[in-house]
Amino acid sequence: MSKIRQPTPQWLTIVGIGEDGLAGLGDEAKQRIAQAEFIFGGKRHLALIASLAKGEPRPWPVPFDAGMADVLALAGRNVCVLASGDPFFHGVGATLARKVGPQDMHVIPAPSAVSLAAARLGWALQDIEAVSLHGRPLDLIRPLLQPRARLLVLTSDGQAPAAIASLLTELDFGPSRLTVLEALGGPNENLRTARADAFDLENVNPLNVLAVEVESGPDARILPLASGRADHLFDHDGQITKREIRAITLSALAPRRGELLWDIGAGSGSIGIEWMLAHPSMRTIAIEADPIRAARVARNAAACGVPGLVVVEGSAPGALAGLETPDAIFIGGGGSEEGVLNEAIEALRSGGRLVANAVTLEMEALLLTQHMKLGGDLARLAISRASPVGSMQAWRSAMPVTQWSWLKP
Repeated sequence: MSKIRQPTPQWLTIVGIGEDGLAGLGDEAKQRIAQAEFIFGGKRHLALIASLAKGEPRPWPVPFDAGMADVLALAGRNVCVLASGDPFFHGVGATLARKVGPQDMHVIPAPSAVSLAAARLGWALQDIEAVSLHGRPLDLIRPLLQPRARLLVLTSDGQAPAAIASLLTELDFGPSRLTVLEALGGPNENLRTARADAFDLENVNPLNVLAVEVESGPDARILPLASGRADHLFDHDGQITKREIRAITLSALAPRRGELLWDIGAGSGSIGIEWMLAHPSMRTIAIEADPIRAARVARNAAACGVPGLVVVEGSAPGALAGLETPDAIFIGGGGSEEGVLNEAIEALRSGGRLVANAVTLEMEALLLTQHMKLGGDLARLAISRASPVGSMQAWRSAMPVTQWSWLKP
């Protein structure tokens, strides 16, 4: 007869707390705070529960330790961690869960700032986009700027709403309606509204959520949701995979959630950028030998709302050494250099995809050889565009592209 396994004692309690402090906590949360030997939290949180706590208060260190060494050192003791609102919505709960298993912790969430903001505005949570810009680049908001979209933005401080309003105005989203929701859930809660291009709100509480009702002007920089975005959205010197070829290339690369792409010979970075625009979890390492182009890739990534794209300045295959194993590889430039294609094939994980585009005969010969050796799909892509011929129009063909796509066994 098998022995019944007893549940592991949960030494860690994570309590979500709002601006209303103890008044917003249930009996269980209050009891666990009162019984805790050690209580971790921000100074503001610790002050809110000071009258109840009997254990030792431990303010978070500055700078914040994402490794949670102080908490983990007390494993097995009665420890309580205070978090803002829902601990698992861009909160400390998610950080702790990377170190502590669910069997060891008990979580009592409170409404998140996003939930409170939606409740005040009467917005359905399933119909909005929420983004955290807390300690993160404002450029992350760019892909979300779609006409008539509703956004809830978690900010870092009282200056962030004005900075976001300035960015919206610069991108010709000036008519957008902004609502600053300050100190939600507490006695100092306040809501104020202004247009982005007439933003004049002062003394904004550092604890704020910014609601954006997006309205675009005639020249708004809108990033379409489909791949194959217009070439003019990328700064380039002609070294760019054109939009039609780019759309087909992204289709062949077949992005999947959370995957990493190597973009070898990145040029303008358009392939790697569109890969990341497919989903916020996507990642790209762009390898580019030309320093001017490498800097341009980084600027394009920020301008398209994916500032997390990593640029490696250097020539392949040497620059590939030590990089994280990719899930997919695109070779659009420099692939004819000796050893690049073979190195990429070797580096790709099992089950990963490789797509290489050739416009030169030398690169095409390499792709034909690899196709004969390894199989995969080989395609010839040709695009023609109408252009003036005197007073009339005629088709002008762009350089054809030979594309080899391969799935590594």
